[in-house]
Amino acid sequence: MRNALSSTIIAVAIACLAAPATAQDYPSRPLRVIVPLPAGGAVDTVVRSMAHRLMGSIGENVIVDNRPGAGGSIGMETAMAASPDGYTVVAIGATQLIYPLIYKARYDLLRDFEPVSQMTAQGYVVIVHPSLPVHSVSDLVQHLKANPGKLNFASSGIGGTIHLTGELFMDATGTQMTHVPYKGGGPALTDVIRGEVQMHFSVVISAIPHIQSGRLKPLAIGGEQRFVTLPRVPTFAEAGLAGFDLRPWQGMFAPAGTPRPIVDRLSGEVGKIVSMPEVRDKLVSLGMEPLVSTPEQFAVLLQADMAKAAKVIKVANIRLN
Repeated sequence: MRNALSSTIIAVAIACLAAPATAQDYPSRPLRVIVPLPAGGAVDTVVRSMAHRLMGSIGENVIVDNRPGAGGSIGMETAMAASPDGYTVVAIGATQLIYPLIYKARYDLLRDFEPVSQMTAQGYVVIVHPSLPVHSVSDLVQHLKANPGKLNFASSGIGGTIHLTGELFMDATGTQMTHVPYKGGGPALTDVIRGEVQMHFSVVISAIPHIQSGRLKPLAIGGEQRFVTLPRVPTFAEAGLAGFDLRPWQGMFAPAGTPRPIVDRLSGEVGKIVSMPEVRDKLVSLGMEPLVSTPEQFAVLLQADMAKAAKVIKVANIRLN
């Protein structure tokens, strides 16, 4: 019994010594960042703008692995099944948080992944066709109440963050609009410019050229402060609608069970890179707000966004056809 006890004590001691050594030695081989979306999109652009800097920081190669398909589920399931050792992470946008609330998905972001760090956020700018006789959010609300259901708003598809933002807007203002879903934000924006639909919640980078040319009229923008390239456009909070919208974001996650020291190491590295002036300038030029967060801060955002999305999905009775 004494020998058995001694062996157990030695084994525990070795395990305790080995755990921090593993984290301390991390990384010792290439890191794979799965992007569950096609190359060239917002998430992919953010990751690739950071990858070579992360490579220099951690001293190992960083491989960006695009795994698009099934609304991002293919890439998410690949990341979920990876060993939780810190050598496979996944970079996503807010859509992957909402997707399982509407579609059948094998993954649950809060259950199957560890938040590492938020990287960016974007504020939707609400834009209308210049022919619409409104010049502020207050004007828009009054117009909608006087014409319930007559104004159309375009989105990038049923159940996406733009659709949910429109539903949240109606709920917050007690108004009614008709939702017109498109297959992507580009076609939606095009039809607002043409006047086929009157309103759209657009990502900033897509809307700016058309705002500057006068083909679209901006009323307000999401986020805590005005966007640097649209200094005259008030925030929704300044317009009296604080906290109603879902802000698109990009963030990094690790498979559930990844050791906390490794999660913290990755979070710190991402934070350092996002804080670099050249990276910040690049992200701002793309219409994004660079953000640094701890895993805990990111988890709070995820919980809040999921609760907000689940509520509006239920209230608006959003379902697949």
